[in-house]
Amino acid sequence: MVQDVRNRSLTPAFCRGARGLLDWSQADLAERAQVSRSTIKDFEVGAHELHRATEAQVLRAFEEAGVSIIQVEGLGTALLSRDQPPNAVD
Repeated sequence: MVQDVRNRSLTPAFCRGARGLLDWSQADLAERAQVSRSTIKDFEVGAHELHRATEAQVLRAFEEAGVSIIQVEGLGTALLSRDQPPNAVD
């Protein structure tokens, strides 16, 4: 069975990049997306693609944390990070 990767917005590189912007480990992403860490690890090393539902969960976790994967006309795909105010220090 061949999946059409042209319609997929999340690639292993973008997954690693989004985690980097958030300073998340694979375990952090797995917890927030409610998937196993091995699912994230296997996807990021190219061992398998994500099911659509799993991809949606991962993208939702990133978006809730302020990182989106967007299509920029004429440039391609990009990571967009919403500016987050620094944590207040007491």
